[in-house]
Amino acid sequence: MRPRSLGELAGQEDAVGPGSWLHAAIEADTLSSIILYGPAGTGKTSIAHIIAETTRATFVEVSAVADLRREIAAAEKRLLGTGARTILFVDEIHRFSRSQQDSLLHAVENRTVVLVGATTENPFFEVNSALISRSRVIELHSLSDADIECIVRRALSDEKRG
Repeated sequence: MRPRSLGELAGQEDAVGPGSWLHAAIEADTLSSIILYGPAGTGKTSIAHIIAETTRATFVEVSAVADLRREIAAAEKRLLGTGARTILFVDEIHRFSRSQQDSLLHAVENRTVVLVGATTENPFFEVNSALISRSRVIELHSLSDADIECIVRRALSDEKRG
């Protein structure tokens, strides 16, 4: 039942609802680097998948440093060859060491990639300050009972995905 669009996303109106910076950036496909921060189950990965569905950029997800280097090199080739942007999703970015996070810095700085990092830990303590300064931190909050009810009702009524 992962949402496929901003309209299907339950909760997080402050962060990604109509009128928010993130909503406008996703809709206009002008996203800059962001760090999504919040407890488990708040929609960090769902927002990343909505970005993947909405953007015209190439969307890649990495979970290891070897993948990171390969994807940055591929992003550079795409950018230089066709002008295509790459959105790089790093789930649990806080698990990358400081030096591993440093390896992202140059690609974020020169816009080879647009970083979408997700973390359950306070990014101001767990993410490299240079990456933080080049990204917007978007804080997500636990879903309300009404948000969860909406998701459950949608699952019960959706013939294909429920």
